[in-house]
Amino acid sequence: MGDKIERRDFLRGVGILASAAATTALIERPALAQNASQTRAKSMTFQANEIIDFHSHHIPARFEVTAARTAPATQRARWEALARTLSDEDLLLKDIRNGELGARVVSIPAQLIADADGRVPHDTIMAMNDDLAALVARYPGRIHGQASVDAYDGDRAAREAERAIRELGLRSLFVECARGDLLINAPQARPTLEVAAKLGVPVFVHPVAPQPLTKQMVPYGLIGTLFARGTVNSAALIALVEGEVFSQLPGLRVVVTAHAVGGLAMAAGLSSQSRLPFGAIDVMREHVFIDTTLFHPALIRASIDLLGADHVVAGSDWPIASDRPIRGMLGEAIHDKRFSDDERSAIASGNCLQLLGIPT
Repeated sequence: MGDKIERRDFLRGVGILASAAATTALIERPALAQNASQTRAKSMTFQANEIIDFHSHHIPARFEVTAARTAPATQRARWEALARTLSDEDLLLKDIRNGELGARVVSIPAQLIADADGRVPHDTIMAMNDDLAALVARYPGRIHGQASVDAYDGDRAAREAERAIRELGLRSLFVECARGDLLINAPQARPTLEVAAKLGVPVFVHPVAPQPLTKQMVPYGLIGTLFARGTVNSAALIALVEGEVFSQLPGLRVVVTAHAVGGLAMAAGLSSQSRLPFGAIDVMREHVFIDTTLFHPALIRASIDLLGADHVVAGSDWPIASDRPIRGMLGEAIHDKRFSDDERSAIASGNCLQLLGIPT
């Protein structure tokens, strides 16, 4: 029966779980804020050098942020403000300089500077990676770079991925989880994934705004748009697992956002129905990492229980989801009896360092 399910029905089913997860986090976050005074002392037990934010964005000033043009009218002013923040290098470093953060793993999302058709010229992508490498060189140990590539550009994308890792010294790849009707397991993206597996670098499979679902969900505000993004990120995760990409590329490791927790839950809950001989959950525990973007204790605990404490990385989606220091949000989320000291330390930075191959 599974082979007959239409892609849109599949997305809808995954999206239900993704939306539930996002809704839970957004509804209960005010309750967490009410308890902030009780947890603040505990959250401060994190030293600045103990936290690395795996999920941070920056757009060098010479690139125009076009996202405000295509954003819904109700979100246009927000995106205009975000464009200024994204281009401000001092703001990118502020939390590090203020002792709130040890380092950031930074990407330049191509989708934020894309044209009306969602495209970015290949020469621009190369220039983005050159600029990011220069940023890393200016702030060694404080900024780590994720090379942006158009994964759906076939062999040309793979060549740029290899250049960015081998020649520029960037430590991971940043790709869109979908493009139109294609998911990241598409043949067009395989050369990029092969390079990542060969070089032993992780791939951050980042959400996009899928259409028409995003347009359909815009009237429902932030939860609606996160539903759309979480749905397609979940779909990409399941496509990698059930499409047997990990079986074919045993060295491949990917990171998804917390918005994909619905896909994680579905793949785990239906693991015995997987096409894979050992079940989906075993494959994910070897190849899949997830960040903490939604900062909800129950969701982080579920991620640990499903993937293992060594496969969860601190990530805030700075400055798009929030420009607050991650130190406080992470502390509020994981400083209770559900988490051991070893789990907290691993999530805060240990897993990220190991994932990126940075000596400790």
